[in-house]
Formats: sequence, C-alpha cells, structure tokens
Amino acid sequence: MIRIATAVAIAFALALVPSGVAAKAVAKSTAKDWTHSVAVTDEGGFLMGNPAARVKLIEYGSLACPHCRHFEETGYRPLLQQYVRTGQVSYEFRNLLINGPDISISLLTRCAGPAGFFPMSEQVYATQVQWQQKLEGMSDADKAAIEKMTNQQAIVRFAEIADLGQIAAHFGVTPARAQECLADPKAVQRLVDMTKTAMASGISHTPTFLIDGKVTDASTWEDLEPKLKAALGGRD
Repeated sequence: MIRIATAVAIAFALALVPSGVAAKAVAKSTAKDWTHSVAVTDEGGFLMGNPAARVKLIEYGSLACPHCRHFEETGYRPLLQQYVRTGQVSYEFRNLLINGPDISISLLTRCAGPAGFFPMSEQVYATQVQWQQKLEGMSDADKAAIEKMTNQQAIVRFAEIADLGQIAAHFGVTPARAQECLADPKAVQRLVDMTKTAMASGISHTPTFLIDGKVTDASTWEDLEPKLKAALGGRD
C-alpha cells in the first residue's frame, strides 16, 4: 500500500515516488449492463453503475500506485462482470494523489470524460511501469529544471517526459485539449481537495476501499470480494 505523508507533499511533490450521487456528466447505455453508466459525482469521483445499487463501493486510489495497478489487474474485471454489471454494486473511483506525476496522469485521465475515464485508466495501469520508467530515468538536468519550475509548469513537464499525451490521444484527448486540462487550475484544485478530504477522514494509503461509506481493511480483490458478498447479504 502507498501511504500519504502531507497534503502539501501530495499536491505538488516534485520528487518521484518509487514504485445519492449528483451526476454532472453521464454516459449511458440503453442496455441493462450497468457498466456502461458512468457519472461524475459531487465529490469529484467517477461512479460506474446503478446509482441506486444496494451496495456502494468507493476506491480511493492513485493511477501512479503499483498496488492499485495490482487491483486493476486482478479485481477490476471480476468486480465489473459479477457485481457492477448487474446493478447490485456501484463503483466509484476517487483520486488520492501520491506525487507530482500522479497529478499529470490524473488530469489527463479525467480529461477523457465519463465515457473514457475507466477505459483510459485501464491503459494507464497497463503501461504504468513503462511511463514511470521514463520519469525515473530523468536526467539530472531535467530534475534541476523541474525544481525551478512553477507547479503548473512541472505538471506539464512530467506529462511530456512520460509521453502521457500519447496515451490520452487514444481516448480522444487531442494535444490541444491535453494542454488545456494540464493547465486547468480548477481541475488541479479539485484533485488536491479530494486528497485533503480523504486524509481528513483518516484515509492514508492507496488503494483504500469503502463499502457503504465505511472504510475497510481490504487492499486486494481476495480481501474485498468476501466483504462485498457479506454486504449483499451473502448473495452473489
């Protein structure tokens, strides 16, 4: 699990770290498959599934977190296919920032909108090792230059070094749109506020899962699924 130190460090860290809901925008399908229904919540998360689901699952995660990537690789598909698709469970992802590059990749992934957020997140996790290696391989000159940059400039530079724009382009985020999203102070503040809110409630690591508003001790699918079944009354 990735632990969070301070809100300030989370929001604008320049050092790399090793490895109901009110919808603002909605992408819906006419089918009964609830995985095609995604909305942005008032809390700033992306919620997939039936807003009136009997069980509501929230993940505080980081797109730069290897433990979150492990959950994506092992639990994301079973969660969607067995629980979210049927409307029994809704799944909301809320960003919990862990370093500077996390801000960059989170801004771009959110820039894909409700329809693209979860598909792009999958690709971000699938390529996490590769784009993080590019960041970890930064030259001393690049590191020195970033230290002299403003926060906004650093966010853009992290995205450039990691080639994050290439990932975003696959999900309809043009280079011009990517620059807009990376330079949006309100979007950055929303990520910072989401992180501060989580920390104020005692959430200090990623991933952290909440079931019906209660923090669980689960960080893997093996630990989480039994808790979902219990919340559903033992029914699959």
